[in-house]
Amino acid sequence: MSTVVIVGSGAGGATVARELAGRHEVSVIEAGPAFKPFRAGIDRLARLRATGLFFDERLISVLFPAMRVQKVGSREGGERMPLVYGAALGGTTAMAAGNGVRCDEGLRAAGVDLDAEFAELAREIPVTTAHRERWGPMTRRLFDACDALGLAPRPLPKLGDYTRCRRCGRCVLGCPYGAKWDARRFLDDAVSSGARIFAGWTVDALVRRGERVVGVRAHRGLRRQIFPADLVVVAAGGLGTPALLERSGIACEPRLFVDPVLCVAAPIAGARMDHEISMPFVVEREGYILAPYMDWLSFFFDSRWRLPASDIVPLMIKLADEDRGRVGARRVVKELTAADRDRLAEGAALCGEILERVGAPPHTH
Repeated sequence: MSTVVIVGSGAGGATVARELAGRHEVSVIEAGPAFKPFRAGIDRLARLRATGLFFDERLISVLFPAMRVQKVGSREGGERMPLVYGAALGGTTAMAAGNGVRCDEGLRAAGVDLDAEFAELAREIPVTTAHRERWGPMTRRLFDACDALGLAPRPLPKLGDYTRCRRCGRCVLGCPYGAKWDARRFLDDAVSSGARIFAGWTVDALVRRGERVVGVRAHRGLRRQIFPADLVVVAAGGLGTPALLERSGIACEPRLFVDPVLCVAAPIAGARMDHEISMPFVVEREGYILAPYMDWLSFFFDSRWRLPASDIVPLMIKLADEDRGRVGARRVVKELTAADRDRLAEGAALCGEILERVGAPPHTH
């Protein structure tokens, strides 16, 4: 039986592990620990914001170890942008909004047909918009406001069983009720078929013999180990994979895009958006999307978000940024272009119009 080492336990790594376990000796190596949902009391922690303890977004890992923030900038320095990613079993899927949107147009244009694979996934993972029945009053008002503006909002399909949703507002902090699907379910299937999980191990480099990769070199604390393999699958995410390849002497094209997020928020007493499903619906615009989204990173680390969570109405702008960045062996270089900034400004203005339609005071967002 051949030996397979998979680097990364997110959507890609977990899927490959599930497919190959039982037919091969599969080892999944994950840099982060076992995932644990964020269970601390938000209101109690919120009172600490005024103390100045939360002064840098990278400190989020102290509150929530699975969430990591890396600040990146341009080649010349200047403004630094926080990039958020997951570092735990299940990767970023455990902290994502659970959206089940098919986005393979680029692959299809390149001649890659994934219809059969998506059909198989649809049979195995529930995809639903039934969560609309659980929307609260402010989410409904935001949807109606977008509709009145002619923005054609549509509910976002979600992966999972949302009959289990309790509207706790913690979708992106790790669903505590099992409503949202994440890659740990595929990892459990892989383990049941014989796969082994190595959590807390960081892969430093691929082990190469000539032009062939024959394993990986990893460490956990002071312990170092080589994991030999007949096949190595690198699924360490958009930042981790190219960095590992570069450290192993395999050059990657400098075409990084990161889909950056900007949240625009306004004060409305009693809105209770902190208890809503993350990204319940979406508005699609040229180069970006808008969706309601409680940004807990801004809530803790942005001094402009000093209101109680229940009195904040937030809208997310998710940008399709230009692919002008680069991941090196040790450093990420990424900056927003003029076109990126123009689209963000357009999105922010539109968010302001939507927020005022649902009752936000003018010029408070």
